Amino acid sequence: MTITVKLFATLRENREKIFPLEIGENATPTDVCSILDIPIETVAIIMVNGRSVQKDSALNDKDILALFPPVGGG
Repeated sequence: MTITVKLFATLRENREKIFPLEIGENATPTDVCSILDIPIETVAIIMVNGRSVQKDSALNDKDILALFPPVGGG
């Protein structure tokens, strides 16, 4: 199945901003992070189709997965 991955802020370094990704059935955001060589500990917010999900949530064909690192500011 194919999903769309959107990376934000520091997770974009040396990677595309938005891209399709072919993944296996029952894949999770943790699996996608592993494929992309992104340590799951560096991901603070995981959204699928605009809704917050857990790192072990199942992904479906044509989902849009957005990954955000921790955000600081003042």
